[in-house]
Amino acid sequence: MPGTPAFGNPELLLELLRYQMPFGKYKGRLLRELPVYYLEWFARKGFPAGKLGVLLQTLYEIRLNGLEHLLDELARQKQQ
Repeated sequence: MPGTPAFGNPELLLELLRYQMPFGKYKGRLLRELPVYYLEWFARKGFPAGKLGVLLQTLYEIRLNGLEHLLDELARQKQQ
């Protein structure tokens, strides 16, 4: 997916499994647990700068394209 830097970096995809939202209504919740409407809000208003923004944008693209199963599979592999 062009324009989404994390897709070329598996380590950033792994971070989607463990990174917690650092602020706001969903503070402390894992990014991959964030509701779609929250990601859509960021897509409209602008993603934050830095790693958090890259991760949120990547998660948004994953959800937008129906690729959540990739994160599920990655999570299963990490448990083994």
